[in-house]
Amino acid sequence: MQPLRPRPQTQPTVTVVIPARNEARNLEEVLPRLPDVHEIVVVDGASVDDTIETVRRVKPSARIVGQTRRGKGNALACGFAEATGDIIVMFDADGSADPEEIQRFVHTLTEGADFAKGSRVMPGGGSQDLTIIRGLGNRSLTWFTNRLFRTRYSDLCYGYNAFWRDVLPSLVLPDPKPEGQVMRWGDGFEIETVLNCRVAVAGLRVREVPSVELSRIHGTSNLSAVRDGLRVLKTILTERQSARRHRAIARAVMAAPKVIISELVPAQRRADLVHAGLVADERAA
Repeated sequence: MQPLRPRPQTQPTVTVVIPARNEARNLEEVLPRLPDVHEIVVVDGASVDDTIETVRRVKPSARIVGQTRRGKGNALACGFAEATGDIIVMFDADGSADPEEIQRFVHTLTEGADFAKGSRVMPGGGSQDLTIIRGLGNRSLTWFTNRLFRTRYSDLCYGYNAFWRDVLPSLVLPDPKPEGQVMRWGDGFEIETVLNCRVAVAGLRVREVPSVELSRIHGTSNLSAVRDGLRVLKTILTERQSARRHRAIARAVMAAPKVIISELVPAQRRADLVHAGLVADERAA
């Protein structure tokens, strides 16, 4: 696979995308610990606490973006659309991601990977939050995904990842538009599994990065081992059924990076990609 644009081998610009909903207390501690990067994009999910005020006070340089629909997936898609860095880092607002690991992810990408996938189970990784039941479920779902998508993932259900921004067109993630209350496929917590499946289908170079998942600083997690495990299983099966279409889009984008294929990519998505500078308008090609 060839990148859509030349990639800097040294000093790539980095955008950290942080979805946040009512995370003021956590952001108070997380934002000051982030390294000096090109850009921090905090995507607010209609918080009713002082999340926005906290970001402005603690990290005035951070950009604040309002998400257009509901769900973590939509928040990430909104942040990705606004990112201008060469590399995008997905970063949770609850304090579970270690800011010191960002450089490890960036290094993995500059060494040749398209997608740097965090892993809590490979040597050097770990978790302060993964229960025995969730750990067993994660292992089973990881095995199942590896069988269906011919991958070698060691940790499917982990959201600390980084990737070159130029791979976005081949992933065809949920469009942030239109606005509204109706959620689309990929708008929810299934986004992390969707990403891992589509990265595999697109044939991207994936390298896992050992990562230690920390405990949430404040508040309690909404994760449910059974409910969310079934959601991940449904996502894996749904993505397998649509793999042929997503593979066709990825191949078309990579084969002709200057043109988005009309028959494959919806008009609004084409317009967004052209506007972001990731592809050229096919009418000008």
